[in-house]
Amino acid sequence: MIPRYSRPEMAALWEPASRFRIWFEIEAHATDALAELGVVPKAAAAAVWARGDRPYTPERIARIDEIERETKHDVIAFLTELAEQVGEEARFVHQGMTSSDVLDTCLAVQMSRAADILLADLDRLLAALETRAREHKDTVTIGRSHGIHAEPTSFGLKLAGHWAAFARCRSRLETARAEIATCAISGAVGTFANIDPRVEAHVAAKLGLKPEPVSTQVIPRDRHAAFFATLGVVASCVENLATEIRHLQRTEVREAEEFFSKGQKGSSAMPHKRNPVLTENLTGLARVVRSAVVPALENVALWHERDISHSSVERMIGPDATVTLDFALARLAGVIENLLVYPEAMQRNLDRLGGLVHSQRVLLALTQAGISREEAYRLVQRNAMKVWEQGADFLTELKADPEVTLDDAALEAVFDLGYHTRRVDEILARVFGR
Repeated sequence: MIPRYSRPEMAALWEPASRFRIWFEIEAHATDALAELGVVPKAAAAAVWARGDRPYTPERIARIDEIERETKHDVIAFLTELAEQVGEEARFVHQGMTSSDVLDTCLAVQMSRAADILLADLDRLLAALETRAREHKDTVTIGRSHGIHAEPTSFGLKLAGHWAAFARCRSRLETARAEIATCAISGAVGTFANIDPRVEAHVAAKLGLKPEPVSTQVIPRDRHAAFFATLGVVASCVENLATEIRHLQRTEVREAEEFFSKGQKGSSAMPHKRNPVLTENLTGLARVVRSAVVPALENVALWHERDISHSSVERMIGPDATVTLDFALARLAGVIENLLVYPEAMQRNLDRLGGLVHSQRVLLALTQAGISREEAYRLVQRNAMKVWEQGADFLTELKADPEVTLDDAALEAVFDLGYHTRRVDEILARVFGR
């Protein structure tokens, strides 16, 4: 997590001040519940809020760090500093709880809030993609398979396909958020031996979580694995769209291009350069997000009721994956909002192969005229190869071929570009639902 690829809201979520604040709320709400149950004095619970509910300033954080250097235990260091603030009543804090109750519940809060930010990011990106897809629904371009010209399509339809992918991503992230938003206040090995389950229910309700059915002292890591796997899928969809734009911006294609602002420079050596630096950056950032997936999967297997092999992993991948993906989604939304689209270049590219993009329609027309598919394929391919090898005009060659039984008018009719985009409105209605 570095400032270059971080946005303030997401980065702040993982800062020590935010983490310690969540820890405080977990402990304070738990003490409230214990007080209501008569386990600790109500005056003690009130004192925790009255004296401990203060911002985690750099000075408080430094004091916690100082204590941890001696205790070698982060939660104990936190509780010791809190006791310095609260006084004698602090002895009633953390009654019946274990460190994982605080750490895992805090992580659930952080990941839930991170998911909310990412969902908002996806909403912005989806809005941009829909706007541009509708804008270019009738902008005819060449579709490519294997990187080679295939048949005409619509640029709006290209973007609609990516919209659908990110809509699926949003649905998956909502599910992952719900799955990760669980609270564990169950004590050592998760038996509730020293704490009432009603404390867990109270803390969960206060923090917008659900109680974990069986926590075994830690929240099961299959939940976290599913969350990070979802982030990895979102990142792959980011890279998929970024790769499309990078290819379309190549000099030989130049059908679309990242916005190039006034004063921007593309190369330290070549003043003419306009490079797809944003989408190249997105491709790299997607790799960083996906790199969190395998460690998260490996965290699922812990020894018995718990170990802490997962802890060091999550302290790194939690901030890195969410902060990076937040930045990437915002950057991609900006790329789409400001994308330069060149319909004239799309038309030039459509025309580069002398009409070969209509070969399937010729094939189908010949079969409809009574020629076997095998024979029709032979005739169409024979004339198509002249275009590839000699630079001939496909329609001209077909008209001159005595074995092609279609008359000139019938041949010209199958070279209509509009035929290929006549279903676009219907497809967009299926995609956007209206």
